[in-house]
Amino acid sequence: MRKMIVTGGAGFIGSHLVDYLMKANYEVIVIDNLSSGRMENIERWLSNERFTFHKLDLVNFDDILDVFSGVDVVFHYAANSEVRIGSQRPDEIWRNNLVTTYNVLEAMRLKNVKYIVFASSSTVYGDQVNIPTPESSKLEPISIYGASKLAGEALISGYSHTFKIKALILRYANIIGSRLRHGVIYDFIMKLKKNPNRLEILGDGTQRKSYLHISDAVEATMFAFEKFVASGKLVEVFNVGNEDWITVKEIAEIVSSTMGLKPEFYFTGGVEGGRGWVGDVKLMLLDITKLRKMGWKPKLNSRGAIEKATKEILEEIG
Repeated sequence: MRKMIVTGGAGFIGSHLVDYLMKANYEVIVIDNLSSGRMENIERWLSNERFTFHKLDLVNFDDILDVFSGVDVVFHYAANSEVRIGSQRPDEIWRNNLVTTYNVLEAMRLKNVKYIVFASSSTVYGDQVNIPTPESSKLEPISIYGASKLAGEALISGYSHTFKIKALILRYANIIGSRLRHGVIYDFIMKLKKNPNRLEILGDGTQRKSYLHISDAVEATMFAFEKFVASGKLVEVFNVGNEDWITVKEIAEIVSSTMGLKPEFYFTGGVEGGRGWVGDVKLMLLDITKLRKMGWKPKLNSRGAIEKATKEILEEIG
């Protein structure tokens, strides 16, 4: 297998995955409409003969079909990952997360592409009593985003069993690091740049979640993919996350300290018992035993990942 497509390859996780694949001497094709992805994330590869970029929208099937010719693997990472917008603009989640997934699968079917790696999410689990949460847990998302990811998993499973496309589904925890331009760390940094004396924190600050650095996430992705290919299985699902978790208030303290600030914290109180927003999963810790037993574990814990990501983002945005 030599020729790879990365959808959303100019985005946060996608561009780091592109870096890995290019350094491993694969032929890489990026499809991205640049709605949230940025050319600066992939510009180092533009002159490389093994790299091709297509500014295309996966919603438009006729535009993308020919790009899939001769491709071995599709890493499907294109999505609207802003969980909060689901309660205001669910149509955007539907179009960018589900229509695109269907179009990718149809293009794969018609062009005989055999493997897909799908970036799913911890949000497919919704609120869980069973924490840490294993892959076998009940799936009951509480956000439109989580629902779109679960629907994507189901669609992929259907295509896999019907057309024998081999599918690796990765349920990521909160992935953080350089190039990230949304989420709690970035939001805190931007708020503190505007007002270094006061920091608004959505919810009650007790939300507790797991965070994984992008370097660990990409390593886990490729480790899981290699094991999946070797297994010969049709469909496989792995949690990709950390072994510990941390509160939003602690993240606020880390970001503030890294910026050399001591702001007053203001908690909005949030919705439904201190959630940051409608659809926010308040407690999330994935069980990664399945991947661990195969030989992978993260190098950084949640706190270490947050400390490193904060420094990386601050260095990038100045």
